[in-house]
Amino acid sequence: MNIKEVHTDTKEVSAKPLFQSVEGTVTSLQILENGELKAHTTKVPALLVCVSGEVVFENEKGNKQILLNGDFVEIQPLVAHWILGVKNSHLLLFK
Repeated sequence: MNIKEVHTDTKEVSAKPLFQSVEGTVTSLQILENGELKAHTTKVPALLVCVSGEVVFENEKGNKQILLNGDFVEIQPLVAHWILGVKNSHLLLFK
């Protein structure tokens, strides 16, 4: 299976569980061009990996990063963050 096959809808932001173990989860995210994953927080540390496309990750601490194919960012717990789609993108979120 290919990550691009996980998301069959055309919503600007789509999240689908990909894998769950006793210790954590992996979620597949699709963010379309000009799509926005609105500000939110996580209770646990997370890792966001850009598989394809281009997004801008920002958080309330002023961290702003462009993520391209293969780029990743660590997400701190209890810090508000959001993601903007520059191009149609697929990402993996590890918690």
